[in-house]
Amino acid sequence: MVLSGKGGVGKTTLAVNLASALAHGHRVGLLDADLHGPNVPKMLGLEGATLRVHNGKILPAVTPDNLLVVSLEFALPSQDAPVIWRGPLKMKAIQQLVEDVDWGELDLLVVDLPPGTGDEPLSVAQLLAPVDAALIVTTPQEVALLDARKALNFSRQVGVRKIGVVENMSGLKCPHCGSEIALFGREGAEKMAQKEGLAFLGRIPIFPEIVAAGDSGRVLDFGDEARKVFLGLAERVWDFLEGG
Repeated sequence: MVLSGKGGVGKTTLAVNLASALAHGHRVGLLDADLHGPNVPKMLGLEGATLRVHNGKILPAVTPDNLLVVSLEFALPSQDAPVIWRGPLKMKAIQQLVEDVDWGELDLLVVDLPPGTGDEPLSVAQLLAPVDAALIVTTPQEVALLDARKALNFSRQVGVRKIGVVENMSGLKCPHCGSEIALFGREGAEKMAQKEGLAFLGRIPIFPEIVAAGDSGRVLDFGDEARKVFLGLAERVWDFLEGG
């Protein structure tokens, strides 16, 4: 599960690029469980894909990198159509997206969750129990860490086996002088991980090219420095999942 306690910390950006990086060498599925803001298709260039069913099972869309993807957006009449559902409908939808999809044999299923610890994260945690790991995404400042700790305690309470922390928006390199600007502070996520006894999996600096790639559906299509960050993160995450 990729989750955060707070919106706007780049959770979907991380989930999409991490899953795509992991798909190089592994069979990976990506479930977009953010029912009210299903942005995964846009960031993967899958806009216009529709929900397909074969033999009573939902068939994932497939990216050029062989990443298997399922999102509620594939069933919506338009990108701008809102999902106005209460809890029971959301839980039923999550159940269908988890149980009625023909993923085949996966090495890893990445679930992109909405912010918070409500219906969607709880439904996913219960339906996929036991969940192997949770990646908590946060920015360095204390306001984001306050909510990240809620996501951490949620993960513990639902019995997630391993919990790791990723610090996003971790500094911006000045394009003129090359020095780092700590827009949101420094090392907050790493300090939280150390205090809580969690694995700290790395930092993702602010790269404007990552924003542009996500807006245009060009996953992992950015410069060497930014690409190296995600590929390195993918290696650490895989080692984290495989380790004891």
